[in-house]
Amino acid sequence: MVTVLDTIDQKRRLRHPEKAHRPDSEILKKPDWIRVKAPVSKGYSETRDIVRSHNLVTVCEEAGCPNIGECWDKKHATFMIMGEICTRACAFCNVATGLPTALDPNEPENVGKAVLKMGLSHVVITSVDRDDLADGGAQHFADVIHAIRRISPGTTIEILTPDFLRKEGALEIVVAARPDVFNHNLETVPSNYLKVRPGARYFHSIRLLQRVKEIDPTIFTKSGIMVGLGEERNEVLQLMDDLRSADVDFMTIGQYLQPTRKHHPVLNYVTPDEFKSYATIAKTKGFLVVASSPLTRSSHHAGDDFAKLRAAREALYASRS
Repeated sequence: MVTVLDTIDQKRRLRHPEKAHRPDSEILKKPDWIRVKAPVSKGYSETRDIVRSHNLVTVCEEAGCPNIGECWDKKHATFMIMGEICTRACAFCNVATGLPTALDPNEPENVGKAVLKMGLSHVVITSVDRDDLADGGAQHFADVIHAIRRISPGTTIEILTPDFLRKEGALEIVVAARPDVFNHNLETVPSNYLKVRPGARYFHSIRLLQRVKEIDPTIFTKSGIMVGLGEERNEVLQLMDDLRSADVDFMTIGQYLQPTRKHHPVLNYVTPDEFKSYATIAKTKGFLVVASSPLTRSSHHAGDDFAKLRAAREALYASRS
């Protein structure tokens, strides 16, 4: 006699199973400066079709980015590699949590072809966290970089990586592939880590960014945070100092927006004037480029910002000669 067990759950998989039993939190009404237009343009549809036809995932969709309409209209998209399921469960993030699927060996080639078809002069590649992999996905990142270099050699490459926590040698693999920009977001101030980013370690992330510059000083480094999570102003200023101690070139600051009632609540909306103040202070601390506004996101206007980065570095070198 054979007993067959149906292990397939017929119910729709929960996107955030770890948050399902949390009480609903209040969602603050968004101020006027947060409003964005719905994505309905022809360019948006064309970008979506290219993403779908190459079987790719974008962080624009998975994270619910408010700028998706603007960026996709211009055929700018941030590709999210290594699947759409993350092994971490950050309290702010809308990316699905769970056990990821196997890596797609065709993904590097598909990303390269999509970059070429979209005619991108600058591309941003990010990923879910893959704590299940021995190298955290470092080799896959490198494979994607190499594929883009081969298929679309005129495209500059920016990567937004996980922290590769407890993955010895992983960072070296990625840096050896020589992306133009290495971005790793701190996300929030250290006092928030236990409740906002519990799977990460603040000073490990600082050290990761510092190591990039030690291995290859020519690579631009970048990091970003969200505000509105209960941080104090002096904590943000100290975080700026920590990033500069790691020789980070570019900092982004944007407003946290709560994806669902199960996520960490927005504790306050930072005004546009406060964002401008943060940008002014960050520039005085030595960052080459600072992007600070309510709707700033890591890859928003990344191509234009990369041009600013190069120009700022050249101007700095010229002033020293």
